[in-house]
Formats: sequence, C-alpha cells, structure tokens
Amino acid sequence: MTESSAPAPVVIEQSDGVAVVRLNRPDAMNSLNLATKEALLAGLQEVAEDDAVRCVVLTGTGRAFCVGQDLKEHVGLLAEGADALFTTVPEHYNPIVTLLSTMDKPVIAAVNGVAAGAGAAFAFAADLRILHESAGFNLAFTGIALSSDSGSSFWLPRLVGVAKAKELLLLPRTVKADEALSLGLATQVVSGDEFDATVRELATRLAAGPTKAYGAIRRAVEFSATHTLAESLAHEGDLMNLTGGTRDHKAAVDAFLAKEQPVFEGR
Repeated sequence: MTESSAPAPVVIEQSDGVAVVRLNRPDAMNSLNLATKEALLAGLQEVAEDDAVRCVVLTGTGRAFCVGQDLKEHVGLLAEGADALFTTVPEHYNPIVTLLSTMDKPVIAAVNGVAAGAGAAFAFAADLRILHESAGFNLAFTGIALSSDSGSSFWLPRLVGVAKAKELLLLPRTVKADEALSLGLATQVVSGDEFDATVRELATRLAAGPTKAYGAIRRAVEFSATHTLAESLAHEGDLMNLTGGTRDHKAAVDAFLAKEQPVFEGR
C-alpha cells in the first residue's frame, strides 16, 4: 500500500447528532505521529464547530485506544534534531486537549483498549470515560524520561487526588479497567459484547439533551478549578443568564407546565 492510498489516520463517523472521532492506526496501536496529531486536531475542530454535532465520542480502532506519541517517529526526529520535538506540545497536544475539555458539547472517551501517555490524558479530558473490560491506563511518561503532558498533571489529581496522581505518574504501571473504576478514572466498565451498544446509547442520550446547558456546565467546572468561589459564582451567574435565554430552556419549562417530556434542539 502506497502512502497516498494508506487509510486516513483519523476517521469521523456522524449520525443522529453524534460524531465518532476514531483514531485509525490499529497496526501502530493508534500512536500519535505527526499526521495523526494534525488529523485529530482538524477533526476535533470540525466537530466542535458543527452545530449538527451534539455529542462527540473519541475512540480507537483495533485493540488500543491510543498509546501516546509514536516512538518510532520520535526516534527519527531525535536523530535529526528536528524542531518538531519541541513544537508538538504547543502546536498539537495542547489544542487537542483544550478542544476535548472545552468544546460546547459533551465528549465521551470510549476507551476500547490500552490508553497510555497522551492517550490516557486525552481520555481524562473527556466528560465521561466508558472502558472496555480489557482496557487500561498507563501514565508512561517517566518510562522514557519525559515529563507529563496533554493535561495529565491537571486532570489526574482532580480525578484521583494528588497523592495517587503522583504515584501513577512517578511509578507508571497499567491500571486495569476494574481498578480504574474504583479510582474514579472510569465512569463505567463494560464487557466486550456490550461495549459499542453502551457507548452508542449514552452518546445518543446526550445528543438528544440540552446541548448549550451541557457546554455551559463544562465551562463552569473548568473555570472553577482555577478560580475563587466568588469568581466561580459570578461565572455561574453569567452562564445561567446565557442558558436561561435558550430555546431549550423555554421548551423545558413549557413541557414541565404541560406535564410532558421536553424535546431539546440543542439551541
């Protein structure tokens, strides 16, 4: 297979308000070479800006979710002394994580297999993490003598506490699905034959919900992590005013008065 005819490293499947963004390098365990990072960033920008998309699912093809940086490419860049070694974090990893954590719609990480390094951090940036029973997380950064990136130092302490976060970062190991659930790294662990259906059901439910309210809650939680109570209360007030003016809020109030189930448009 020639390079031009090789499968796209990231594919997007969209239906019923759900966009599935799928890392598509199964033979490389969905590791992140330059082409994949660029495609993932572009794909996330696309679905973030598309009002028809009301829920995003990030997942991988094959037996891995994403094992982080493509070390084969990394070795070559080291040998060349390439600038890409030092620019990829601000140019790729940081904006990818920012989109995953702040786009104006909910994001599910469907962790179909191992998630390591930046791959684990991408999952942590999502709102909900549904794990296949064979999946696991590995904060593998120090294994190759690197610091953490992709927001792992931000999300991990908030998910598991500072002490456990330091343990997992300083002494990397694979945290299997059941332990991930007990630590709070997983929202749900699902058996193999139920995994796809469970993810789809949850994504469809979120896609039918009040999208603007979901987006506002995402921003409120992110803001409050680094601001005072007074600042967070003021920010919540701004977001309440914003969502109070949406069509979905009016529809919900009208449905409540009529004792009916609301139908949300995401507006």
